[in-house]
Amino acid sequence: LCCECGQFHLLLDNHLYNFQDEVDDELICHICLQPLLQPMDTPCGHTYCFKCLENFMQEYNFCPMDRKKLSFQQCHKSSLLVRNLLDKLVVFCPFKAECQQTMQRCELEAHLQNRCPGFKKYRSEQQRKKNPVSKGKEDPPAKVETSTAKDPEVPSGGSSLVAESSAAAVVSLGTAEPGLVNPAFEETEEGESLIQKCNYRTSLVAETTTIEIHREDPEEELGMRIVGGKDTPLGNIVVQEVLRDSVVAADGRIAPGDHILEVNGINISSVTHCQAVSFLRHPGPVLHLMVLQEKGFSNKTAQQDSTSAANREVIHVTLIKRDRSEPLGIKLIRKTDEAGIFILDLLEGGLAAKNGKLSRNDRVLSINGQDLRQGTPEAAAQIIQTTESRVNFVVLRQPGVQLSDPAEDGSTSNNSSSSSNGGSPVHHRRRLDQNHYRRKSYYQKGYVSHEKTVAVKKEPKESLGITIGGGRDNKNKLPIYVTSVQPIGCLFRDGRIKRGDVLLSINGIDLTHLNYYEAVSALKSNAASHSVVLKALEILSVNSTEPSPDIKEQGFSWSPLWITWLGLPGHLHCCQDIVLTKGNLESWGFSIVGGLEESKGNQPFFIKTIVPGTPAFRDRKLKCGDEIVAVNGVPAVGMSNSELIPMLKEQRNKVTLTVVSWPGSLV
Repeated sequence: LCCECGQFHLLLDNHLYNFQDEVDDELICHICLQPLLQPMDTPCGHTYCFKCLENFMQEYNFCPMDRKKLSFQQCHKSSLLVRNLLDKLVVFCPFKAECQQTMQRCELEAHLQNRCPGFKKYRSEQQRKKNPVSKGKEDPPAKVETSTAKDPEVPSGGSSLVAESSAAAVVSLGTAEPGLVNPAFEETEEGESLIQKCNYRTSLVAETTTIEIHREDPEEELGMRIVGGKDTPLGNIVVQEVLRDSVVAADGRIAPGDHILEVNGINISSVTHCQAVSFLRHPGPVLHLMVLQEKGFSNKTAQQDSTSAANREVIHVTLIKRDRSEPLGIKLIRKTDEAGIFILDLLEGGLAAKNGKLSRNDRVLSINGQDLRQGTPEAAAQIIQTTESRVNFVVLRQPGVQLSDPAEDGSTSNNSSSSSNGGSPVHHRRRLDQNHYRRKSYYQKGYVSHEKTVAVKKEPKESLGITIGGGRDNKNKLPIYVTSVQPIGCLFRDGRIKRGDVLLSINGIDLTHLNYYEAVSALKSNAASHSVVLKALEILSVNSTEPSPDIKEQGFSWSPLWITWLGLPGHLHCCQDIVLTKGNLESWGFSIVGGLEESKGNQPFFIKTIVPGTPAFRDRKLKCGDEIVAVNGVPAVGMSNSELIPMLKEQRNKVTLTVVSWPGSLV
């Protein structure tokens, strides 16, 4: 127990205080999310606790908020005025059972040493434990235990590693990107990591499961919608929705939020969206899927089963770090059906990926000679982070088919929540009042939109010959789009309107805000004239080598791929507000990826993970793959990950997320 603050914490960590009132955000450290202690100012205008900044600068050479180059020597103490304001913050005595006093923060240490009955009682009990002979009959052990239980709350000590956003049990090792630890679902009201807070009793659990899907008709749809892919910030392939009365729904084991890792033995955890759709639409009576499933918080430890090393290969790999802080770019996972640690992914551009000798699904037996056969991702991360140069892996590999990745440009996104140079501070951003956001489309990787005007001469009774889908009454509030061009109408003869085109207007009548039936009525009434002028938007793939899923979609009802909607101009996006509420000790229950990055430019923020049993899960409106447009009316456009995450942390019990929700690709 610390004699200065009266709470339990590691020797090198900051003191902990229970503040009487909510502290102004200007006085909060954005590393520990607590009111500043021994505040230090950076040249770029940010302020952090002395210990927080000192520890951070031992690993990195940039400011945590805007990632500008920084050294600890450039920083200086905050003004006396700021330090006095912080010292005068009112705190509770931590020994609430015996002492209900409040005082200024700077007076707490003297109170504990000289006046607090609770601290005096604690010290006498500790003395009796050290010297059992001095125990008197008037203080039986039962009484000591009871009073000890009433001592101040004990946050679990240590800065234990927190799971990365792609899956709660996944740890990204040695990353230099602060946004990778995603507090959108890990932070409590006190700014303490939820995983750290529950370290001794609960943990976030994710399991890998192999599922066998049987279908009588080999070409029948599975009946689920998917989002993600290596060509999007989401990285992995994620189930967005399971359709009612489908093959997958009847099986009952796949749920929204599951990450699909393998299809029939082929690794799809790092393929493009279109490739994943093709694999999942492949006809066959039996489909073998390996999925990663979030299980939420659990008090149970993972089952440890012995596994045979038969038909497996032991491989030795050495990675050499240029300095202690260099990231390896490895994501580790703990399985519940098999003991040990497994490699889930190798981050693009990371040291391990460049080395090329480690593979996904390798089981880590040891690192630097330390046995990890029954280990945890946290233990492995600790070994790696404390290693100066050479990191020696011994892994066990199961022979299998590895899908070779197609050549991609250097801007391909990985599934980390990375951050980069930010813009203006979050609290200076202008709030918008309107409910519907019209904004410039700033993410069209893979697909671009092209507006075209089609004028067609026709017979009065001749039909247009198209079928349509979408409409603003649709649950995703989609624009009107063409689902088929029939070989009997004037548009088929003209040839310029294609399946998938978004219809903007007909004969000057705007179609972009109509519901489905209003659009059908407008098209029919204008089709009676001798000439028709259609304005349409064609969404084109910029990658001509990308295989079209249309090739193998016989038997599948047609709808646009999820990734094509990402190329839609911003003025056609229809946003909705989702209000989440939570208790003081709950997490929001979702993780995010995306944001402004130096190497990739502007990317939207996507919901990647929704943890079962949390407010986001219970609300049922938020879906994996949803794009966050704004938080409490503040636009997210142009923000870096390191700007948006603190903004989400600041929301105590209620947050309004403005999102765009596109339907996932049907498989």
